[in-house]
Amino acid sequence: MSPAFRAMDVEPRAKGVLLEPFVHQVGGHSCVLRFNETTLCKPLVPREHQFYETLPAEMRKFTPQYKGVVSVRFEEDEDRNLCLIAYPLKGDHGIVDIVDNSDCEPKSKLLRWTTNKKHHVLETEKTPKDWVRQHRKEEKMKRYTCGKMHPFGVFREFWQMFTRHKLEEEFEWLKKSEVLYYTVEKKGNISSQLKHYNPWSMKCHQQQLQRMKENAKHRNQYKFILLENLTSRYEVPCVLDLKMGTRQHGDDASEEKAANQIRKCQQSTSAVIGVRVCGMQVYQAGSGQLMFMNKYHGRKLSVQGFKEALFQFFHNGRYLRRELLGPVLKKLTELKAVLERQESYRFYSSSLLVIYDGKERPEVVLDSDAEDLEDLSEESADESAGAYAYKPIGASSVDVRMIDFAHTTCRLYGEDTVVHEGQDAGYIFGLQSLIDIVTEISEESGE
Repeated sequence: MSPAFRAMDVEPRAKGVLLEPFVHQVGGHSCVLRFNETTLCKPLVPREHQFYETLPAEMRKFTPQYKGVVSVRFEEDEDRNLCLIAYPLKGDHGIVDIVDNSDCEPKSKLLRWTTNKKHHVLETEKTPKDWVRQHRKEEKMKRYTCGKMHPFGVFREFWQMFTRHKLEEEFEWLKKSEVLYYTVEKKGNISSQLKHYNPWSMKCHQQQLQRMKENAKHRNQYKFILLENLTSRYEVPCVLDLKMGTRQHGDDASEEKAANQIRKCQQSTSAVIGVRVCGMQVYQAGSGQLMFMNKYHGRKLSVQGFKEALFQFFHNGRYLRRELLGPVLKKLTELKAVLERQESYRFYSSSLLVIYDGKERPEVVLDSDAEDLEDLSEESADESAGAYAYKPIGASSVDVRMIDFAHTTCRLYGEDTVVHEGQDAGYIFGLQSLIDIVTEISEESGE
């Protein structure tokens, strides 16, 4: 039996963490939840878990930091709303160690199961229902402080309202609404408003809860893996999810599943350039709008449409964020070189995330002061701006990471009957296509 489905020993009298929806998920079908500000969790898939535990050192800077495994169970409150609660496994002694898997970030401290209220900790002395009832009362009081509703409370109410609809109806709504625009209040907190809108995130949560509820009679404990929250450093994360490679089905896929994945590749840009859009979230400061694009629209794009989608991702509604293109190209080129050295790996159905901060950059007045000139990078100087130019905020913090390894294989996985030789040519082909297209956008924009 898979480790994900064995009976789990939870640390006695451990504290639990109430999991929240992760509102920046733009693609994929596996539910991703927010554990705390810097950590996410998702259902444990043995193959993906094995990948993170045997990850080659030079790939670590291009994947989320792996932080361990927790046990997750759900309960219903008095309104029949489901809540998911994470507990440390037996042997963790109340602490989940964070292994530093990043070559480009400072070493993290231990992640503790604390009594800090902002982590929504649940004492085992109280029943989940009692705690959730009290938590809901506290959140309701917070929401109406100073006459304004608390962002988390607003999202919770909107999310619960969303989950009352039938699953099939919402799937159809999402398919029809492949590209959505929302106007945000510029005077308010943009990042908090972003929590209210992401339709794909809500769809994934609804689907996960529905599955767990249907299986409640048979099991109510699941293993989830803890991973770095790649969006935590950004105030208004703009996220692009790209499905990479010319093949998406794993070696263990059924004939029906393989045929379905082959058809999707043939009918999309995957077959032509080895990459397609799986999801997108962009804040366009110029128009004050949030734009969401889902995978159904991404599958329909032509190669030219794909290029236009990338241009739109790096455009803030007024001008192209050209200072981001150089760092993105650098990271893509580095990743390509790393993957060309990986023997026998196949990253079937894996995605590549590109993330940057959509917060509008402040204007800086240029004069003859040498210190002012030094503060502005050459990349950000816009000759057409006259006496004004933009100093990029966090241009170097644009992130490129590989995610989703549920169908990854390599010769290290002893149970696999198929062993591949050489590099993952399909994935590398997709990377090169992406490099070429971003380069074209950069050159055409006059970079």
